Amino acid sequence: MALSGTKYQEFSFGQYGSIYLNGDGSKVDLNGNSANRYVAGITFLEETTFQALENMGGVTNSISTVDGEDETGDTFGAVTNLTATDESLIITTSHTFPAGVTIFGTWDFVELNSGSCIVYLAPRATPVS
Repeated sequence: MALSGTKYQEFSFGQYGSIYLNGDGSKVDLNGNSANRYVAGITFLEETTFQALENMGGVTNSISTVDGEDETGDTFGAVTNLTATDESLIITTSHTFPAGVTIFGTWDFVELNSGSCIVYLAPRATPVS
Protein backbone atom coordinates (compact mmCIF):
# COMPACT_ATOMS: atom_id res chain seq x y z
CA MET A 1 0.00 0.00 0.00
CA ALA A 2 1.56 3.26 -1.06
CA LEU A 3 1.00 6.28 1.12
CA SER A 4 0.15 9.51 -0.64
CA GLY A 5 -1.27 12.91 0.13
CA THR A 6 -2.55 13.39 3.66
CA LYS A 7 -1.71 9.82 4.73
CA TYR A 8 1.93 10.32 3.72
CA GLN A 9 2.13 13.59 5.62
CA GLU A 10 0.62 12.00 8.72
CA PHE A 11 3.05 9.06 8.48
CA SER A 12 6.04 11.38 8.09
CA PHE A 13 5.19 12.96 11.44
CA GLY A 14 4.67 9.59 13.14
CA GLN A 15 0.95 10.10 13.64
CA TYR A 16 0.14 6.41 13.09
CA GLY A 17 2.42 5.30 15.90
CA SER A 18 5.90 3.99 16.53
CA ILE A 19 7.53 1.21 18.51
CA TYR A 20 10.96 1.21 20.16
CA LEU A 21 12.88 -2.05 19.68
CA ASN A 22 16.03 -2.75 21.72
CA GLY A 23 18.29 -5.80 21.70
CA ASP A 24 18.32 -9.39 20.50
CA GLY A 25 14.84 -10.86 20.09
CA SER A 26 12.99 -7.56 20.33
CA LYS A 27 10.27 -7.70 17.69
CA VAL A 28 7.03 -6.37 16.27
CA ASP A 29 4.65 -8.86 14.64
CA LEU A 30 1.88 -7.28 12.55
CA ASN A 31 0.96 -10.24 10.36
CA GLY A 32 -2.00 -11.44 12.44
CA ASN A 33 -5.64 -11.39 11.32
CA SER A 34 -6.44 -8.25 13.29
CA ALA A 35 -3.42 -6.20 12.15
CA ASN A 36 -4.44 -2.77 10.92
CA ARG A 37 -0.90 -1.33 10.63
CA TYR A 38 2.42 -2.21 9.02
CA VAL A 39 5.98 -1.01 9.50
CA ALA A 40 6.72 1.68 6.89
CA GLY A 41 9.98 3.11 8.23
CA ILE A 42 12.82 2.11 10.53
CA THR A 43 15.25 4.60 12.11
CA PHE A 44 18.38 3.11 13.66
CA LEU A 45 19.49 4.54 17.02
CA GLU A 46 22.72 2.51 17.08
CA GLU A 47 24.37 -0.08 14.84
CA THR A 48 21.65 -2.66 14.25
CA THR A 49 21.31 -6.10 12.69
CA PHE A 50 18.14 -8.05 11.93
CA GLN A 51 17.19 -11.59 12.80
CA ALA A 52 14.10 -11.23 10.60
CA LEU A 53 12.76 -8.51 8.30
CA GLU A 54 9.75 -9.76 6.35
CA ASN A 55 7.72 -8.04 3.65
CA MET A 56 4.05 -7.47 4.32
CA GLY A 57 2.18 -10.52 3.07
CA GLY A 58 5.35 -11.87 1.42
CA VAL A 59 4.84 -9.46 -1.48
CA THR A 60 7.91 -8.21 -3.35
CA ASN A 61 8.60 -4.61 -2.42
CA SER A 62 11.29 -4.15 0.27
CA ILE A 63 14.57 -5.60 1.48
CA SER A 64 14.06 -8.81 3.39
CA THR A 65 15.70 -11.65 5.28
CA VAL A 66 13.49 -14.20 3.49
CA ASP A 67 15.04 -16.17 0.62
CA GLY A 68 13.20 -15.42 -2.62
CA GLU A 69 10.78 -12.94 -1.04
CA ASP A 70 12.27 -9.99 -2.86
CA GLU A 71 13.09 -11.27 -6.34
CA THR A 72 12.68 -7.93 -8.06
CA GLY A 73 14.55 -8.48 -11.32
CA ASP A 74 11.41 -8.67 -13.45
CA THR A 75 9.34 -6.34 -11.30
CA PHE A 76 11.61 -3.31 -11.01
CA GLY A 77 14.41 -4.06 -13.48
CA ALA A 78 16.84 -4.42 -10.57
CA VAL A 79 17.84 -7.11 -8.11
CA THR A 80 18.11 -7.08 -4.33
CA ASN A 81 17.28 -10.41 -2.63
CA LEU A 82 17.54 -13.17 -5.20
CA THR A 83 18.32 -16.60 -3.78
CA ALA A 84 20.42 -18.29 -1.14
CA THR A 85 23.18 -18.63 -3.75
CA ASP A 86 23.41 -14.83 -3.85
CA GLU A 87 24.31 -14.58 -0.16
CA SER A 88 25.52 -11.00 -0.50
CA LEU A 89 22.05 -9.91 -1.63
CA ILE A 90 19.91 -11.34 1.18
CA ILE A 91 19.85 -9.34 4.42
CA THR A 92 21.46 -11.48 7.14
CA THR A 93 22.71 -10.93 10.68
CA SER A 94 26.05 -9.91 9.16
CA HIS A 95 24.53 -6.78 7.53
CA THR A 96 24.83 -3.84 9.92
CA PHE A 97 22.73 -0.71 9.55
CA PRO A 98 24.46 2.34 11.08
CA ALA A 99 22.95 4.73 13.61
CA GLY A 100 21.07 7.68 12.14
CA VAL A 101 19.94 5.91 8.97
CA THR A 102 16.24 5.48 8.12
CA ILE A 103 14.97 2.86 5.68
CA PHE A 104 11.47 2.72 4.22
CA GLY A 105 9.40 -0.25 3.09
CA THR A 106 6.34 -2.36 3.86
CA TRP A 107 7.11 -4.96 6.54
CA ASP A 108 4.77 -6.91 8.81
CA PHE A 109 7.44 -8.65 10.91
CA VAL A 110 10.65 -7.13 12.29
CA GLU A 111 12.96 -8.89 14.76
CA LEU A 112 16.31 -7.55 15.90
CA ASN A 113 19.50 -9.54 16.26
CA SER A 114 21.28 -6.60 17.91
CA GLY A 115 21.03 -2.83 18.30
CA SER A 116 18.04 -0.55 18.72
CA CYS A 117 15.64 1.28 16.44
CA ILE A 118 12.29 2.97 16.19
CA VAL A 119 9.81 1.43 13.77
CA TYR A 120 7.16 3.74 12.35
CA LEU A 121 3.70 2.40 11.57
CA ALA A 122 1.31 3.18 8.74
CA PRO A 123 -2.32 2.09 8.18
CA ARG A 124 -3.20 -0.92 6.06
CA ALA A 125 -5.89 -0.54 3.44
CA THR A 126 -7.73 -3.45 5.09
CA PRO A 127 -6.81 -5.76 7.98
CA VAL A 128 -5.15 -9.10 7.16
CA SER A 129 -7.77 -11.73 6.29
